[in-house]
Amino acid sequence: MSEPGAEGGARSRPGRVTPARRRGLADEVADRIRDAVFAGVYAPGAPLREVELAGALEVSRGPVREALLRLEREGLVRSAWHRGATVTALTPDDVAELDSLRGALERLAVELVVARATDDDLAAVETAAEHMERAEDAHASVRRDIAFHDAVYAATHHRRLQEAWQAIRSQVHLFLLTRIGRSADDYRSHLADEHRELAAALRARDAGNALALFATHRRHALDVLTRPSPADPPPPSQAP
Repeated sequence: MSEPGAEGGARSRPGRVTPARRRGLADEVADRIRDAVFAGVYAPGAPLREVELAGALEVSRGPVREALLRLEREGLVRSAWHRGATVTALTPDDVAELDSLRGALERLAVELVVARATDDDLAAVETAAEHMERAEDAHASVRRDIAFHDAVYAATHHRRLQEAWQAIRSQVHLFLLTRIGRSADDYRSHLADEHRELAAALRARDAGNALALFATHRRHALDVLTRPSPADPPPPSQAP
Protein backbone atom coordinates (compact mmCIF):
# COMPACT_ATOMS: atom_id res chain seq x y z
CA MET A 1 0.00 0.00 0.00
CA SER A 2 1.41 3.39 -0.95
CA GLU A 3 2.09 5.93 1.75
CA PRO A 4 -0.74 8.49 2.06
CA GLY A 5 0.11 11.79 0.43
CA ALA A 6 3.25 10.32 -1.18
CA GLU A 7 3.30 12.76 -4.05
CA GLY A 8 2.37 15.93 -2.20
CA GLY A 9 3.52 15.17 1.34
CA ALA A 10 7.00 13.96 0.42
CA ARG A 11 7.83 17.28 -1.10
CA SER A 12 7.01 19.07 2.16
CA ARG A 13 9.33 16.95 4.31
CA PRO A 14 12.99 18.01 4.44
CA GLY A 15 15.41 15.25 3.52
CA ARG A 16 12.85 13.21 1.59
CA VAL A 17 12.92 12.48 -2.14
CA THR A 18 9.65 12.55 -4.00
CA PRO A 19 8.74 9.02 -5.20
CA ALA A 20 9.38 8.43 -8.88
CA ARG A 21 6.49 8.20 -11.29
CA ARG A 22 6.50 5.60 -14.03
CA ARG A 23 6.59 7.39 -17.38
CA GLY A 24 7.43 4.52 -19.71
CA LEU A 25 4.04 4.48 -21.45
CA ALA A 26 4.02 8.25 -22.00
CA ASP A 27 7.53 7.99 -23.49
CA GLU A 28 6.37 5.30 -25.89
CA VAL A 29 3.31 7.30 -26.89
CA ALA A 30 5.53 10.36 -27.54
CA ASP A 31 7.79 8.22 -29.73
CA ARG A 32 4.82 6.94 -31.74
CA ILE A 33 3.35 10.41 -32.28
CA ARG A 34 6.75 11.84 -33.18
CA ASP A 35 7.35 9.05 -35.70
CA ALA A 36 3.92 9.66 -37.22
CA VAL A 37 4.68 13.37 -37.65
CA PHE A 38 8.06 12.59 -39.22
CA ALA A 39 6.43 10.04 -41.55
CA GLY A 40 3.95 12.65 -42.79
CA VAL A 41 0.87 11.11 -41.13
CA TYR A 42 0.28 14.45 -39.37
CA ALA A 43 1.33 17.49 -41.38
CA PRO A 44 2.33 20.83 -39.85
CA GLY A 45 -0.81 22.48 -38.49
CA ALA A 46 -2.72 19.19 -38.18
CA PRO A 47 -4.75 18.71 -34.99
CA LEU A 48 -3.61 16.09 -32.46
CA ARG A 49 -6.77 15.10 -30.60
CA GLU A 50 -6.30 13.23 -27.35
CA VAL A 51 -9.36 11.01 -27.79
CA GLU A 52 -8.40 9.96 -31.33
CA LEU A 53 -4.77 9.33 -30.41
CA ALA A 54 -5.75 7.33 -27.33
CA GLY A 55 -8.02 5.15 -29.47
CA ALA A 56 -5.43 4.64 -32.20
CA LEU A 57 -2.69 3.79 -29.70
CA GLU A 58 -5.00 1.78 -27.43
CA VAL A 59 -4.06 3.70 -24.30
CA SER A 60 -5.89 6.03 -21.93
CA ARG A 61 -5.87 9.78 -22.41
CA GLY A 62 -3.42 10.34 -19.53
CA PRO A 63 -0.30 9.03 -21.33
CA VAL A 64 -1.37 10.86 -24.49
CA ARG A 65 -1.65 14.13 -22.56
CA GLU A 66 1.81 13.61 -21.03
CA ALA A 67 3.26 12.71 -24.42
CA LEU A 68 1.87 15.86 -26.03
CA LEU A 69 3.40 17.98 -23.26
CA ARG A 70 6.78 16.38 -23.92
CA LEU A 71 6.49 16.99 -27.66
CA GLU A 72 5.49 20.59 -26.93
CA ARG A 73 8.75 21.01 -24.99
CA GLU A 74 10.59 19.68 -28.06
CA GLY A 75 8.88 22.32 -30.19
CA LEU A 76 7.10 19.69 -32.29
CA VAL A 77 3.62 20.45 -30.89
CA ARG A 78 1.83 23.68 -30.01
CA SER A 79 -1.15 23.97 -27.71
CA ALA A 80 -3.75 26.70 -27.36
CA TRP A 81 -6.77 26.64 -25.07
CA HIS A 82 -9.21 27.28 -27.91
CA ARG A 83 -7.58 24.96 -30.46
CA GLY A 84 -6.03 22.10 -28.50
CA ALA A 85 -2.76 20.55 -29.65
CA THR A 86 -1.54 20.82 -33.23
CA VAL A 87 1.66 19.90 -35.04
CA THR A 88 3.80 23.03 -35.06
CA ALA A 89 3.51 25.07 -38.23
CA LEU A 90 6.69 27.14 -38.46
CA THR A 91 6.26 30.89 -38.78
CA PRO A 92 8.77 33.06 -40.66
CA ASP A 93 10.27 34.02 -37.28
CA ASP A 94 10.59 30.34 -36.35
CA VAL A 95 12.37 29.63 -39.62
CA ALA A 96 14.80 32.53 -39.17
CA GLU A 97 15.58 31.63 -35.55
CA LEU A 98 16.13 27.94 -36.31
CA ASP A 99 18.40 28.78 -39.23
CA SER A 100 20.53 31.18 -37.19
CA LEU A 101 20.79 28.84 -34.20
CA ARG A 102 21.56 25.85 -36.37
CA GLY A 103 24.25 27.88 -38.10
CA ALA A 104 25.89 28.81 -34.79
CA LEU A 105 25.91 25.20 -33.60
CA GLU A 106 27.18 23.87 -36.92
CA ARG A 107 30.07 26.31 -37.05
CA LEU A 108 31.34 25.03 -33.71
CA ALA A 109 30.62 21.44 -34.75
CA VAL A 110 32.65 21.74 -37.96
CA GLU A 111 35.59 23.30 -36.14
CA LEU A 112 35.57 20.54 -33.53
CA VAL A 113 35.20 17.71 -36.07
CA VAL A 114 38.17 19.03 -38.02
CA ALA A 115 40.23 19.21 -34.83
CA ARG A 116 39.04 16.13 -32.92
CA ALA A 117 37.32 13.54 -35.10
CA THR A 118 38.85 10.08 -35.39
CA ASP A 119 39.01 8.13 -38.63
CA ASP A 120 36.10 6.02 -37.37
CA ASP A 121 34.07 9.18 -36.70
CA LEU A 122 34.69 10.44 -40.23
CA ALA A 123 33.84 7.03 -41.68
CA ALA A 124 30.49 7.17 -39.83
CA VAL A 125 29.81 10.60 -41.34
CA GLU A 126 30.68 9.28 -44.83
CA THR A 127 28.45 6.23 -44.37
CA ALA A 128 25.54 8.47 -43.33
CA ALA A 129 26.08 10.51 -46.51
CA GLU A 130 26.11 7.39 -48.69
CA HIS A 131 22.81 6.23 -47.18
CA MET A 132 21.11 9.23 -48.77
CA GLU A 133 21.06 7.40 -52.11
CA ARG A 134 18.84 4.63 -50.75
CA ALA A 135 16.08 6.77 -49.26
CA GLU A 136 12.81 5.50 -50.71
CA ASP A 137 10.85 8.75 -50.43
CA ALA A 138 11.15 12.35 -49.30
CA HIS A 139 10.33 11.60 -45.67
CA ALA A 140 13.01 8.91 -45.56
CA SER A 141 15.42 11.42 -47.10
CA VAL A 142 14.74 13.84 -44.25
CA ARG A 143 15.37 11.09 -41.68
CA ARG A 144 18.72 10.30 -43.31
CA ASP A 145 19.59 13.99 -43.53
CA ILE A 146 19.05 14.26 -39.76
CA ALA A 147 21.07 11.05 -39.21
CA PHE A 148 23.98 12.62 -41.11
CA HIS A 149 23.96 15.60 -38.79
CA ASP A 150 23.69 13.27 -35.79
CA ALA A 151 26.95 11.67 -36.97
CA VAL A 152 28.61 15.07 -37.36
CA TYR A 153 27.70 16.12 -33.83
CA ALA A 154 28.80 12.74 -32.44
CA ALA A 155 32.19 13.30 -34.08
CA THR A 156 32.71 16.53 -32.12
CA HIS A 157 33.22 14.66 -28.82
CA HIS A 158 31.60 17.65 -27.12
CA ARG A 159 28.78 16.50 -24.84
CA ARG A 160 27.09 19.85 -24.29
CA LEU A 161 27.16 20.66 -28.00
CA GLN A 162 25.48 17.31 -28.70
CA GLU A 163 22.86 18.11 -26.06
CA ALA A 164 22.25 21.51 -27.68
CA TRP A 165 21.72 19.76 -31.02
CA GLN A 166 19.31 17.29 -29.41
CA ALA A 167 17.33 20.22 -27.99
CA ILE A 168 16.52 21.51 -31.50
CA ARG A 169 16.73 18.23 -33.43
CA SER A 170 12.95 17.70 -33.70
CA GLN A 171 12.45 21.30 -34.79
CA VAL A 172 15.12 20.99 -37.48
CA HIS A 173 13.38 17.81 -38.64
CA LEU A 174 10.15 19.81 -38.84
CA PHE A 175 12.03 22.57 -40.69
CA LEU A 176 13.08 20.03 -43.34
CA LEU A 177 9.59 18.54 -43.53
CA THR A 178 8.30 22.05 -44.21
CA ARG A 179 10.92 22.36 -46.92
CA ILE A 180 9.82 19.19 -48.71
CA GLY A 181 6.26 20.45 -48.45
CA ARG A 182 7.43 23.32 -50.63
CA SER A 183 9.77 21.45 -52.98
CA ALA A 184 10.42 17.74 -52.45
CA ASP A 185 11.98 17.09 -55.87
CA ASP A 186 14.47 19.93 -55.50
CA TYR A 187 15.44 18.69 -52.04
CA ARG A 188 16.01 15.07 -53.09
CA SER A 189 17.86 15.92 -56.30
CA HIS A 190 20.67 17.70 -54.40
CA LEU A 191 20.66 15.76 -51.15
CA ALA A 192 23.20 12.97 -51.75
CA ASP A 193 25.74 15.09 -53.65
CA GLU A 194 25.63 17.92 -51.11
CA HIS A 195 26.21 15.59 -48.18
CA ARG A 196 29.03 13.74 -49.92
CA GLU A 197 30.75 17.10 -50.41
CA LEU A 198 30.24 17.96 -46.74
CA ALA A 199 31.70 14.61 -45.67
CA ALA A 200 34.67 14.99 -48.03
CA ALA A 201 35.49 18.45 -46.67
CA LEU A 202 35.45 17.09 -43.12
CA ARG A 203 37.60 14.12 -44.16
CA ALA A 204 40.11 16.57 -45.67
CA ARG A 205 40.03 18.51 -42.38
CA ASP A 206 39.57 21.66 -44.42
CA ALA A 207 37.72 23.89 -41.96
CA GLY A 208 37.35 26.84 -44.33
CA ASN A 209 35.86 24.79 -47.16
CA ALA A 210 33.67 22.76 -44.80
CA LEU A 211 32.26 25.90 -43.15
CA ALA A 212 31.47 27.38 -46.56
CA LEU A 213 29.78 24.18 -47.76
CA PHE A 214 27.69 23.81 -44.60
CA ALA A 215 26.61 27.46 -44.91
CA THR A 216 25.59 26.92 -48.56
CA HIS A 217 23.72 23.76 -47.57
CA ARG A 218 21.71 25.68 -44.96
CA ARG A 219 21.08 28.56 -47.34
CA HIS A 220 19.51 26.25 -49.93
CA ALA A 221 16.91 25.16 -47.37
CA LEU A 222 16.32 28.71 -46.14
CA ASP A 223 15.83 30.02 -49.68
CA VAL A 224 13.12 27.44 -50.34
CA LEU A 225 11.27 28.36 -47.14
CA THR A 226 11.52 32.14 -47.52
CA ARG A 227 10.68 32.55 -51.17
CA PRO A 228 6.98 33.13 -51.96
CA SER A 229 4.96 29.95 -52.37
CA PRO A 230 2.79 29.55 -55.50
CA ALA A 231 -0.14 29.26 -53.08
CA ASP A 232 0.63 32.60 -51.47
CA PRO A 233 -1.67 35.48 -52.52
CA PRO A 234 -0.03 38.10 -54.73
CA PRO A 235 0.94 41.36 -53.07
CA PRO A 236 -1.65 44.13 -53.36
CA SER A 237 -1.14 46.37 -56.37
CA GLN A 238 -0.15 49.94 -55.76
CA ALA A 239 -2.47 52.56 -57.21
CA PRO A 240 -0.65 55.19 -59.36
